Amino acid sequence: MAGKPELLAPAGDFDRLEMAVAYGADAVYLAGERFGLRAAAGNFSPNALKKAVAYCHGRGVKVYVTCNAVMRNEDIDALPAYFEMVQDAGADAVILSDLGAFSMAKKYAPGLACHISTQAGVASFETARMLHELGASRVILARELTLTEISEIRAKTPRELEIEVFVHGAMCVSFSGRCLLSNFLAGRDANRGACAQPCRWRYFLTEAKRPGEYYEITEDHNGTYILNARDLCMLGHIPEVLAAGATSLKIEGRMKSTYYAAVITNAYRHAIDAALEGRPLDPVWLREADKVSHRPYSTGFFFGRDEGGQYTLDALYVSDADVVAIVDDCDADGRAKLTQRNKFNRGDTLELLRPGSPPVSFTAEDLTDEAGEPIEATPHPMMRFRLTLPQQAPHLSILRKPRSGGEIR
Repeated sequence: MAGKPELLAPAGDFDRLEMAVAYGADAVYLAGERFGLRAAAGNFSPNALKKAVAYCHGRGVKVYVTCNAVMRNEDIDALPAYFEMVQDAGADAVILSDLGAFSMAKKYAPGLACHISTQAGVASFETARMLHELGASRVILARELTLTEISEIRAKTPRELEIEVFVHGAMCVSFSGRCLLSNFLAGRDANRGACAQPCRWRYFLTEAKRPGEYYEITEDHNGTYILNARDLCMLGHIPEVLAAGATSLKIEGRMKSTYYAAVITNAYRHAIDAALEGRPLDPVWLREADKVSHRPYSTGFFFGRDEGGQYTLDALYVSDADVVAIVDDCDADGRAKLTQRNKFNRGDTLELLRPGSPPVSFTAEDLTDEAGEPIEATPHPMMRFRLTLPQQAPHLSILRKPRSGGEIR
């Protein structure tokens, strides 16, 4: 990749892929039916992968396929055919953490670029150089690195080696995603895509001679979630990330909603474009990060020790808004056909979010059912209805309802 930095968005299934593409991703990453680290995501069958690649390539968007599980003996025999399938589907790259799988990808799918996953824990320029010499075209750096460390890696590696960093999404208490808590506590292997997220559980202390008695770790009456990490958000620091030498900026979230894929991709699209043009970022895009479900934010380790620390009060997600509908079709006068996602009422204040544009607030007035008969609300899941919008809105535009205090400011 040369020139303009890449915005890389998650695509857990085809609906989320469409949203990421519509809202400004330069590339998406997704998984086939095996070997990815999000086993519970929708993921893509071989035929669905071909469809996804054709859809993205038709819109100038690249597709990277995750194959970053830690491989066991039982996996090896299936890898040659799997890599051949990914290459035949037309994917641009495969994301790998296992050196054996890396070697096999080079052998059985030489047309695929090889990206080294953050799971590999690339934290030094020497490791990055070695992987490049072995044939990697990109390294996805360990999430524990500072901007200073990233800058040094960039300065001491070949320019043709691409540097990818995570800029947004969930963090976990582990080194570069390698964690054994889930294996021990739930029998589910996080390094093979089945993490039970025990770092989000609520923990208490016990004493050996007092079985059944639980002691709070802090003085807070709610106890504490001592392993619960804040979410990463670098929306306000994209110029610094680019100055450090990142060539691809990655959003975490293949398990997140289509709404998340749209809103966060849209916000980072504007943040990157503003940085490249030397403009300050409009605060409206900073506020967009609060409009999706998230844990309290921090800037992770980019500026040194994790700026926010752990969030120990709870493992709940917060959001300033709820998506209520998706636009299916709309004419030039704003008369739209939509599909419901959550109930809203006539007279509610809503926000219209269109690809590439900031949100627009309006009052829902001209509300009818699919046949054009006036209705007072949209109570039925996935019901089709009509509503006049404040402006023309393309397919996949989003209607959302701000929660208290979450209106556009």
